Amino acid sequence: MIRLLIVLVLLSVQPAMANCWRSAGERYGIEPELLQAIGIVESGLLPSAINGNKNGSTDIGLMQINSQHFSQLKKYNITQHALMNDPCQNVMVGAWILAGQMRLFGYSWEAVGAYNAGNGRDSKTKMWRKRYIKKVAPVYLRLKNKHKD
Repeated sequence: MIRLLIVLVLLSVQPAMANCWRSAGERYGIEPELLQAIGIVESGLLPSAINGNKNGSTDIGLMQINSQHFSQLKKYNITQHALMNDPCQNVMVGAWILAGQMRLFGYSWEAVGAYNAGNGRDSKTKMWRKRYIKKVAPVYLRLKNKHKD
């Protein structure tokens, strides 16, 4: 029963979110399907998701924006409240963060891995990036194939 409820919630979110993925993708030159795949992996597309990390930071919203970004986002009048209550704002910020990683790594899976694990050069960070890529890539490919039909 809970699975059915989750599926129904996700299906109802999909059409409303389509413009968010598209707008963020156009603004930052990122495929909407890639942004959506990250949202699925990060939060299961739940706008109210909040997760604490071992290092004491917090991830919030659909794209699980990490609290390390809050001070910089505040300069643009983007609040934690907005990230929690405006899924499109959260997607836009997620795209902005991913675009920053793409400036470092190019439009690549390594940049996608850095979205979650950071851009450190140490072996542990590289391992975490690879693990994240293995989660996002199949979701992205499934979404791309779905849109081909």
